[in-house]
Amino acid sequence: QVQLVASGGGLVQPGGSLTLPCVASGSTISTLAMGWYRQAPGKQRELVARISTGGRTEYGDSVKGRFTISRDNAKNTVYLQMNSLKPEDTAVYYCKTGWTFSSGYWGQGTQVTVSS
Repeated sequence: QVQLVASGGGLVQPGGSLTLPCVASGSTISTLAMGWYRQAPGKQRELVARISTGGRTEYGDSVKGRFTISRDNAKNTVYLQMNSLKPEDTAVYYCKTGWTFSSGYWGQGTQVTVSS
């Protein structure tokens, strides 16, 4: 079973940037699709970005052009680079294995707060 540890969250001003790493252990991620999701208070968990084993990426409409997902299989790590952050990006961010919402394993979340 794979364990996922997400980090890098914090408080950032609007327009700022953050990079969230998610480190996996217990299994190699090279054979796994990986994804980032987020959940804001009172809202459903939603897809932020996902990346296939071959590097194909997909993004939620609200983050296209601002966020970038990447993977470093040698480090067993997937990253979420977030630029031009907005207050509406405030949420707990989760990484997971698998391409779909209902498949794979979830890591613990990391809080991102965008506020002046």
